[in-house]
Amino acid sequence: MKKYLFFILVVFTVAAQAQQPKFSKIGSMPGSFSRMGFGARGIGMGNALTAVTEGNLVSYYNPALSVFQEGNSFQTAYTFLSLDRSLNFISFTRRFDLGGKKERAAGISAGIINSGVGKIDGRDNQGLQTGELSTSENQFFLALAKRFSEKLAVGIGAKFYYYKLYKSVTASGVGIDLGLLYKINEEFTAAAGVTDINTSYKWDTSNLYGTEGQISTDKFPVLKKLGVSYFNKNLGLLASLEFENSNGETNIIRAGAEYNLYENLYIRAGVDQFNLSNPDFLPKPAAGFSYSRSFDGISVGVDYAFMIEQYSPQDRHVVGLNIVF
Repeated sequence: MKKYLFFILVVFTVAAQAQQPKFSKIGSMPGSFSRMGFGARGIGMGNALTAVTEGNLVSYYNPALSVFQEGNSFQTAYTFLSLDRSLNFISFTRRFDLGGKKERAAGISAGIINSGVGKIDGRDNQGLQTGELSTSENQFFLALAKRFSEKLAVGIGAKFYYYKLYKSVTASGVGIDLGLLYKINEEFTAAAGVTDINTSYKWDTSNLYGTEGQISTDKFPVLKKLGVSYFNKNLGLLASLEFENSNGETNIIRAGAEYNLYENLYIRAGVDQFNLSNPDFLPKPAAGFSYSRSFDGISVGVDYAFMIEQYSPQDRHVVGLNIVF
C-alpha cells in the first residue's frame, strides 16, 4: 500500500510542476529595471514607441527619434510601485535644423532612469537587526541622431549603468544602442533598433569578503526590435505595433494607441509583454492620459499612466510632467 501511495504522490508532484508557469529568464537578467519602460506616455502606450515620431520623444525607445522632436522637450516622472520599489525618469530632447531644413536635422536626447528597493530589513549572522538597507540602480544615456533625408533617420546611443547593491559592493557597465527610422509616407513609419549591445555588469566582492571575494560578469540581454506606427492628423489618432526578440529567450509583441480627445487632452492605451514564446507569461495592459496648457510659448503638461502588474500585490502608477519650450 505504501508503494502505491508513494507512486501517486510522485505522479501528483510531477503533474503540479508541469502546470507551473515557465517564466522567461530575461526577467532575472541584469538591467531588468531598464526594460520596464520610460515615463507615463511610453508606459501608457504599452512601450510600443520605437517607430513613433509625434509628440514628446525620448531616445530610450529609439536613438533616432530626437530629429523629429518639435521644440525642446523636458520630461520627468515618478512611479508608484509595490514592495518598496522605486522607478524615476528624467530626460531632455532637442532637434537642430541644419541649414534651416527639417529634412537635414540633427538631434540629441539625454536622460536618467533611477530605480531601487528600500526598507530592506538588515540582519547579522545571529539574526539581530542591523538597520534598514537599500539598493540603487541607475542608467545614464545620451543619444545623437541625424536625418539624412525626408524619409531616413539614424541614431546611436551610449549608456552607462551604475548599481549599488550593498555597502562597497557595486557594479557598472557601458552599452550601445542603434536605431533607424524610415518615413514610408505621411501616415506610416517603420523602425528598427538594437539595445544594450555588449553591456554587462562586472562585480568585485573582494572589498567586502577579502580573499574570499570573487570577480564575476553578468551580461545584459541584447534586444532587437522592429516597429511600425500609423498617424492620422485629421482623426487625431496614433497607433503603433512592435516586435522584440531578446537573445532567443523571448519574442514579444507590443501595441499602443493615442487619441486626441479634445484640444490638448490625449488618452491612450496599450499592452506590453505579450510573449509569443511563453503563453504562461501574462501580458501587461496599460492606459493613461495627458493634458497640457500653453503659457507665453511654453507648453506645460501632466501625464498619467496605469499598468497592470500581474505578479505584484499592486499595479503600477506613473505621474509625469512635460515641458516644451
